[in-house]
Amino acid sequence: MAARDSVMTPIATRDAGTGHAHFGRLLLAEWTKIRSVRSTYWSLIALIIAFLFFSWLFPYLTVVNWKQASPEQQANLYLDPIGSITGSGLFIGQLAVAVLGVMVTASEYSTGMIRSTLLASPHRVRMLAAKSIVFTLLILVIGEVIAFLGFFIGRQTFKSLVSVDLNSGNVREVFGVGLYLAMLGLFALVVGALLRHVAGAITGIVALLLVISNLIQLIPGRIGKYLYTYEPTNAGFVITAKRLPDNFLISSWQGYGVFALWTAVLWALAAYLLVRRDA
Repeated sequence: MAARDSVMTPIATRDAGTGHAHFGRLLLAEWTKIRSVRSTYWSLIALIIAFLFFSWLFPYLTVVNWKQASPEQQANLYLDPIGSITGSGLFIGQLAVAVLGVMVTASEYSTGMIRSTLLASPHRVRMLAAKSIVFTLLILVIGEVIAFLGFFIGRQTFKSLVSVDLNSGNVREVFGVGLYLAMLGLFALVVGALLRHVAGAITGIVALLLVISNLIQLIPGRIGKYLYTYEPTNAGFVITAKRLPDNFLISSWQGYGVFALWTAVLWALAAYLLVRRDA
């Protein structure tokens, strides 16, 4: 017993003195957890395949059916060729990011792994911060890579119809794909931390992306425009658009700022509840 105490005392003293793991180690631990789960790979593979496939498919179908296209459809292509390249892939790929973001946090509660996580890192807010940083950077990097790959694939496919270059406006559209996906991933991660239930959080995020964001367009008048503009995913999505919707009241970067503000407020709430609630 004396020998055991002599071994355990330095560890206990170290833990009592620090109170939490070094933040760099927390980042490494969260990175290890994320990359060791199969759902991460499957979700990212789905994102990559969907985005790149549709970045080729939609331009290809447009080229093949060009003679049958209406003048309005042809004009839309000339006005916003990048939207035609990235739009469909982004619409589908965002679901993979949202689902993965929820699972990064909520799945720890469903499996009970959150107890081990909090035991290793008693400082809960630092743990949530590390998890958020690692996941957001992962999605940002992958999002930017597939955005530019998709752009070059679509540009090559469209070359017989229109020349697409990376001028100042086009760069924002392409770069905005990664920015939007990264913020969406963080937003979904926070929702998972708030609800602590995988199915419920995924249902809420998917409903927000596919149902609520579209339904509020049907609300007439100024109220409908405000709701549409300041709904978080609508506000963030315009960073990827060349032309703003008619009922959108602010600029692209301001919309992205609104999405970031929504995410920051929910993150602060999730951090507060993480400290107050039991695991």
